[in-house]
Amino acid sequence: MTEKLHSKPFDEGTRLKLNIFRKCFREWLPVFIHNPKIDKIFVYDFFAGPGRDSEGMPGSPLILLEEARGADLQYCKTGKIKDVIFGFNDKNESEMLKQNIAAYFNQCCQRNCKKKECLYEKKCHCANLDFKSLFASENLKKILANKSFAKFILLDQYGFSQVDEEVFKKLAGSPMTDFIFFIASSFVDRFKDHEYTRKYLDTEKIDFSSVKSVQRHGLIADYFASLVNKPEFYLHHFTIKKGSNHYGLIFGTNHTYGMEKFLKVCWEEDTFAGESNDNKWGDEQEGSLFFGIEPPKKIEAVKADLREMILQGKIDNNIDGLKTAMRKRCRPKVFVEVVRQLEKEKKIERIGETVNNRAERIHEIPEYKIRPL
Repeated sequence: MTEKLHSKPFDEGTRLKLNIFRKCFREWLPVFIHNPKIDKIFVYDFFAGPGRDSEGMPGSPLILLEEARGADLQYCKTGKIKDVIFGFNDKNESEMLKQNIAAYFNQCCQRNCKKKECLYEKKCHCANLDFKSLFASENLKKILANKSFAKFILLDQYGFSQVDEEVFKKLAGSPMTDFIFFIASSFVDRFKDHEYTRKYLDTEKIDFSSVKSVQRHGLIADYFASLVNKPEFYLHHFTIKKGSNHYGLIFGTNHTYGMEKFLKVCWEEDTFAGESNDNKWGDEQEGSLFFGIEPPKKIEAVKADLREMILQGKIDNNIDGLKTAMRKRCRPKVFVEVVRQLEKEKKIERIGETVNNRAERIHEIPEYKIRPL
């Protein structure tokens, strides 16, 4: 199946998915390279494919290696960098994957640094193992459990059967771990009553009956979110339309900064709602008669929710408010905008360090209290 997927050019939906992978890793890597508490960085692509499509366009493993060079080759130029170890696995395409990675290192060195060996070449490992066996290995268990190791994990599975409840909970419970997995949402819906599907997903807990096709991936993301009972776990999703079907990505992290980074990427791709390439909230599109007149529907809905929660005292400080905005899958700045408006209307007062009304790097922001008037 993997061979067939890569024996033709990547379609528009696949290119969008790969672009999100690229941007996420670009945002993620510098955070841990510059973190003194991190000893090593592990980057895993468990369904890597052959590395390129039929026209030579890079797939996820080569994209990760490209981004690991840094802007203007900054990480390569230093000649000394924290250990970044790559693990690429594909059960069906391992030989082609090895060939494409070897060719990449050779071309990159000749073109950019004139060296015989790349900084990352000896830290790049390819395998052709069954995913469930690899995921259950003792070595990987130790890496996932280590708080001094940062982990970035891609699981670009075909369909939905590999990332089940057990795998998801394991990833969600691993410290210093951010992960993105692909899931064929339309197929989950289409075969929701099939015994095979229920083997991996409890579809009785997902009610597809009253939503549009574009909304079904969000319901699946909510299902996965419900599996984790941790106050500091964050999940977001992005729906991708391919033909008449909808697929999507689900991202998980244990840190607010990881969520901030992923939200940034998604809102760059979808400036209306940060959720889809298929206008999930029904906003007026560019070129239509009413484009630009009304604000994005999702942002207005989230602002209304935040406003009500603040006035009812359910949100009584800025940290909870910023995190709530993110859990509603908006960038945290929407909370700041709501607070400013309520202050302007003289409906609240802020108590504490009120000089700075920041919305970025939540883990570093001083807390202030909010009191309805």
